[in-house]
Amino acid sequence: MTDLPFSCEKSPASGRGGVVVTNHPLGSAAGYEILAAGGNAIDAAVGSLLALCVVEPMMVGIAGGGLAHLRLADGRHLVFDGMAQAPASTHPEIFEPVSDDPPDHMETVGRRSALGPTAVAVPGNLAVWCKMQADHGALPFSDVIAPAIRLAARGFAITPYLSGAIAEAAEDLSRDPVISDLLMPGGTALAAGARLIQGNFADALREIETKGAAALHGGPLGAALADSIATGTDAAGWLTLDDLRRYEVKLRDAITGTYRGYEVVGPPPPASSGVHVAQMLNILEPHDVAGLGFGTADGLHLMAEVIRIGFEDRRAASGDPDFIDVPVQKLISKAYAAQCQARLRDVALPAAVSDGYESRDTTHVTVADAHGNIVSATHTINGIFGARYMVPGTGIIPNNYMMNFDPHPGRALSVAPGKRVPTSMAPMIVLKDGAPAWALGLPGGLRIFPSALQAIVNLIDHRMPLQQAIEAPRIWTEGHDLEIEKPFAPVETALGAKGHTLRRMPHIGGGMNAIAFHPDGLLEGAACWRADGTVAALGGGQARPGIRFWPGRAPDAPDTEPE
Repeated sequence: MTDLPFSCEKSPASGRGGVVVTNHPLGSAAGYEILAAGGNAIDAAVGSLLALCVVEPMMVGIAGGGLAHLRLADGRHLVFDGMAQAPASTHPEIFEPVSDDPPDHMETVGRRSALGPTAVAVPGNLAVWCKMQADHGALPFSDVIAPAIRLAARGFAITPYLSGAIAEAAEDLSRDPVISDLLMPGGTALAAGARLIQGNFADALREIETKGAAALHGGPLGAALADSIATGTDAAGWLTLDDLRRYEVKLRDAITGTYRGYEVVGPPPPASSGVHVAQMLNILEPHDVAGLGFGTADGLHLMAEVIRIGFEDRRAASGDPDFIDVPVQKLISKAYAAQCQARLRDVALPAAVSDGYESRDTTHVTVADAHGNIVSATHTINGIFGARYMVPGTGIIPNNYMMNFDPHPGRALSVAPGKRVPTSMAPMIVLKDGAPAWALGLPGGLRIFPSALQAIVNLIDHRMPLQQAIEAPRIWTEGHDLEIEKPFAPVETALGAKGHTLRRMPHIGGGMNAIAFHPDGLLEGAACWRADGTVAALGGGQARPGIRFWPGRAPDAPDTEPE
């Protein structure tokens, strides 16, 4: 591609021994260390995620939730659902809504669904990481968790990204003396470059090293979390030790769609991405997307209309499949996409709609090894610093997933015991002729799966190299205002003429991490400018068999090649 309205800010990296891409340099370094020690992609992904709990504590933690999409070397796709769920004692009327109408209909009186013990849902992150590593990893778990323990015990220099997050959440963090003493000593947010040591969390990780997920799901860490819920300073929450004991990781079948000869594989409900990325690609397929060009008014208008339709259908049928019947096969069918063509409009008609709430504060890792194993995984504690308090003596920051439920009874997203809310997480893997072509994902709340869609279109239709495809400017809409990034400014007038009310954003979605799989076995990783994304690529490897120490060689024999 040439003459694009942007230039890349980062560089890709390649290797044949494996690639790790995360949104923090030390997260990528942890995964690289594990690959170099003989671990596979599953080991490296879990090790990276555990390390990110230390160095990205505002985004992810062991008491959060998320999805991991694995493609194993034998070609199987597995989706590990570790999403958080409502505790057993909850019911649809536990919160009082601020308003019945958008945009405040998801807010609750006293911010009880967002802040403190009443905001905490049953977590699944640690359970899903331990299960996938136990089932498919190659190293002892103690080797996988070791980098995280070291980072917590010895500390690390915090990034401007983390420092800014502490400052942003300072007012809420100051309500809890445990977390504020750690992150805001003397009442001032830690500055970039300050060293953050988390001794209590290092001890918690050592407990997990010994007991695995049981340390939280029924063990001493879980007891400490449940006690913090029951004795909250403002109000007690609902999460109990029994909820933690009963939590189950759900293994789900991936959803596969097709687009211009490629297979696009993603997670099923309660994730929206597998269904609606497939649907939106089906709607785009009859159109000459490449001919419209990247960044043109006509091309962006078509993309906006397709995203709008995806969100309309998401609102109509989306949720936990244990509670809601999602018509997956209908939505991903080519026949339904043909019907959707009539819903495309020449002129946009913005409407006041809302698709609920999902936090933008998430992290993502993409990992591949030389054996053919791939992990694309998105995990979070929901809002920035989750429930914005720390469990005393543990260093654990609980999630605030209860804010993703609708506080009104009788709705699809109403609170119900055991319910998992829909998510826009999009850990995607794209195949060509049955072989992996790309794996990618990103944070960003409601903007995740439309951003993943645009990256896939950039790769397939616009034939962009990987780095360009993920750094390219994005758009987003639910059907009201059209958000655009600055490089699209030259076509704002033309988009306005097509009926769009525009909002120029500093960025749309979060830092995308991706890996390209080249036919010669080379793995290429890329991370975009929207986060601290870093690529670690493993090259080289072990010596050629037979070097120096061939069978039968005498210790004092000359170092010459045997006949």
